[in-house]
Amino acid sequence: MDIRQVNFSSYYREESSKKQVYLHHTAGSADGERQFQFWDADAVKVATCVCVSRSGEVVQGFGSKYWAHHLGLSSKHFKSRGIGYRNLDRSSIGVEICNWGWLKKDGDNFLTYTGTKLHPDRVIELDAPYRGHKYWEAYTPEQIEATRDLLLLWRDRYGIPMTYNDDIWDVTMRALKGDPGLYTHNSVRSDKTDVYPHPQLVAMLKSL
Repeated sequence: MDIRQVNFSSYYREESSKKQVYLHHTAGSADGERQFQFWDADAVKVATCVCVSRSGEVVQGFGSKYWAHHLGLSSKHFKSRGIGYRNLDRSSIGVEICNWGWLKKDGDNFLTYTGTKLHPDRVIELDAPYRGHKYWEAYTPEQIEATRDLLLLWRDRYGIPMTYNDDIWDVTMRALKGDPGLYTHNSVRSDKTDVYPHPQLVAMLKSL
């Protein structure tokens, strides 16, 4: 698997053990390098170590042994579930898939939350709405395959179990408690919609 390194500084150069992987999507840029440029302009260290462009290219801003904030968790997210705060950012790896996320259908048009119009070829309609939305920008086959390669790499490097569990599409105590495994941003935040259960993505996760 080819990984392209870009110049990026907004992360913590502190090695930490890794127990979890979280899948995200950008809700924006289709290009991983542009996403890192956006993050680097922010003084707050918010990023994932890699972004997967729509072409399937994996762009890396920093090594997976380091960390940055990518979950947006505070003590309230843990307290509401009766557990103490855990710095899951530090003990996890985030991968960001470049994708707009949910879409609004307006007549024959499909619009992003910013009003950007997407070609129908880039749209998938789910059998049932997920978190209130039925139309989404489709993850590309190249992105799904590249994400698979990353997950297998991190499984072998860090011993993180990649067994698929249906509960990853909603907040789960397993994730919040720091149990080792593969999760989505939705696994720890009820207000998030990344990633969504694209059928081919789910099939890939089940095949790991």
